[in-house]
Amino acid sequence: MNMIPNLRKGIVAVAAVATIALTGTESLQAAEEETPAGTAATKTSPNPVVLMKTSQGNIRIELWPDAAPDTVKNFIDLAEGNKTFKDAKTGEDVKKPFYDGLTFHRVIKDFMIQGGCPLGTGTGDPGYKFKDEINAKGLGLADLKAMGEGGAPHPWLLIRDQASFQRTVLGPVLQTLGISSQEQFQEKLEEIQNTVNALSVLDVYANLGYIFDEKLPAKKPDRGVIAMANSGPNTNGSQFFINVVDTPHLTGKHTVFGKVIEGMDIADKISNLETDPAGKPSTPVTIESIRVEKK
Repeated sequence: MNMIPNLRKGIVAVAAVATIALTGTESLQAAEEETPAGTAATKTSPNPVVLMKTSQGNIRIELWPDAAPDTVKNFIDLAEGNKTFKDAKTGEDVKKPFYDGLTFHRVIKDFMIQGGCPLGTGTGDPGYKFKDEINAKGLGLADLKAMGEGGAPHPWLLIRDQASFQRTVLGPVLQTLGISSQEQFQEKLEEIQNTVNALSVLDVYANLGYIFDEKLPAKKPDRGVIAMANSGPNTNGSQFFINVVDTPHLTGKHTVFGKVIEGMDIADKISNLETDPAGKPSTPVTIESIRVEKK
């Protein structure tokens, strides 16, 4: 059977801990990258363009409301102060430009720059969460086998050991099949194996709770894109990141809603700043403002 190195043996061993697998699954986390190379801004573009002023320089970003309408609206409304949010420090409802004065709290060279956390720690949000806007089928995830030849998991799944396989693939399959005991696990072992081997990457993400929309244009997490950071399916709020490299392993896990069209050199500069082990720049990089440019 094709599962993951040692999974022929490992899936049987998992029977001993099958109950653990059934207690819950852990969503894949967002904290990486996505972005395509930018093109020159044009006044004829029908899409909104925002000017992000930072302490390191300005970045212009074209937003894609056709690909992510709710995400773009949320981003603009927060940026311009048109939306009420909960102050992460006081708990009070406020209405003002959300991003003014926040920082890029997480910077990883050859990966991405992340901002939009009101606490500056990566744990803050505007007091609400909203859905993903991703066309996984359009991105080709339905055509990618989750388990390849020889039982190796697809690299985009980021499965590095038995525990992550159980958390990401096996646990959700057991829940889908309604298996809640070790006895059922042993009785349906062949069905479990066949189900796992038939999974696509899209199936794995759907089993984890991601909900996709085939009507939206498919946008890849290439260099230069801006995408929503999250802590799993449908946990978008205010945090975003700008990719400084292509990040194919993030495909289908983050809403991509625009791209840098001017100032990619500034994003690169920020990504190369000295940081602490957690990625926090030694010298804070402040987002002074984000505003839609008037045409």
